[in-house]
Amino acid sequence: MSWMRGKFKDIVTDLAENDPRVIVLLGDISVFQFRHFQERFPDRFHNMGICENALISVAAGLASQGYHPFVHTIAPFITDRSFEQIKLDMVYNDFGGNIVSCGASFDYAWDGATHHTYFDLAMLRMLPGAEVCQPGSEAELAALMPSQYANGKTTYFRLSDKPHDIDLGDDLAFGRGVVLKDVGAPMTVMTAGPMLAEVLPACQDLNVNLVYFHTLKPIDQAPVTRFADTEIVVVQDAFGLSEAIAGVRPGLRMAVLGVDRMDRFETCYGTHHDMRAALQLDTAALRARIPTAFQSAA
Repeated sequence: MSWMRGKFKDIVTDLAENDPRVIVLLGDISVFQFRHFQERFPDRFHNMGICENALISVAAGLASQGYHPFVHTIAPFITDRSFEQIKLDMVYNDFGGNIVSCGASFDYAWDGATHHTYFDLAMLRMLPGAEVCQPGSEAELAALMPSQYANGKTTYFRLSDKPHDIDLGDDLAFGRGVVLKDVGAPMTVMTAGPMLAEVLPACQDLNVNLVYFHTLKPIDQAPVTRFADTEIVVVQDAFGLSEAIAGVRPGLRMAVLGVDRMDRFETCYGTHHDMRAALQLDTAALRARIPTAFQSAA
């Protein structure tokens, strides 16, 4: 099993070797992983502790001076808690920077609902000019981060501690969706990020097309348009993907499985597998639910 935080550390270290404007700001997470970075670049490493709002404000200040900050901590605290700082300090001022989270959705299920976040992708998508990425594997992160980190935009990278290990080939690029299955079926399944680990095997024997996204903003309009005349089933572990797809073309016939109209806190504890099962997002449940998704939505 791959570990995206380790890959993130490797990518940023490589970038820092060639770009003296790269600076890492940690919120008391992944500190051990970045110990060699700290030794190599002591003036460009700062563990600021549990003060997420200040992390964003400091990153904005650094960006205003031409640096490329990487802010890294747990997803609910750097997005839900610090949304205003992201909106005003970074995006409103048109400062480029990289917000790199871990533990989104229910990756940290054992810590309970306080450590869940289902809103980060949707909230940050709404900010003008921001970019939103949900890579599901190390390979996707390696394709996305080096190309976007210094482009002058606020870019959100939502890492998962539970990535998929599916090989999507070498043709990975920011803003480009991946058509994994096109059998001319009347139904198309669309998903993003680590959920592919459940969705791909669930769809293997079903008469459906399958599209995968690692970039939610800008969403790749081409595959949505390509399958716009089919029934679209979106499988998601957070808000954001379904809204992005719906915005491509009005009137899409779309059903959502997973996180959609949640009006409760998911208060059960356990593993991320337990949470997927509770939300009927495991492979077996999806295999049964996808063919009847529109009956359930009716």
